[in-house]
Amino acid sequence: MAYLKFELSAFSLMNLPTREQSGVLIVSVSGRVDHLASEEFSLAIEPILQNCRQGALPVLLDFSGVEYISSAGLRVLMLASRRAKAERGVFAVAALQPLVQEVFAISRFNLIMPCYVSIEAACKVLGS
Repeated sequence: MAYLKFELSAFSLMNLPTREQSGVLIVSVSGRVDHLASEEFSLAIEPILQNCRQGALPVLLDFSGVEYISSAGLRVLMLASRRAKAERGVFAVAALQPLVQEVFAISRFNLIMPCYVSIEAACKVLGS
């Protein structure tokens, strides 16, 4: 399993473990994606987005470890999704916890980017 690290300060470090499964790059996100963590999250996914383009592996965010997402976190995802679409890349999320799933549904965010029930379901659709 690879780890992408982006250090913002001596006290702040977000790890995004990645792995490949069925031709899909899976990025594990955990904790709270709120106002305090949104900039760090944005910077941490930047290297991943640089390779999210047509012909590259689809990128799937595994949100099974995300317990909360705020509007600031949704904004990061919206911008990432737009960027991937502009490059004709595939960018999706899967395995939303009930509270996060509710936030996605209320904000209708599930219409902005593909959302899958599980990693396995996403890989069946997105993978090779």
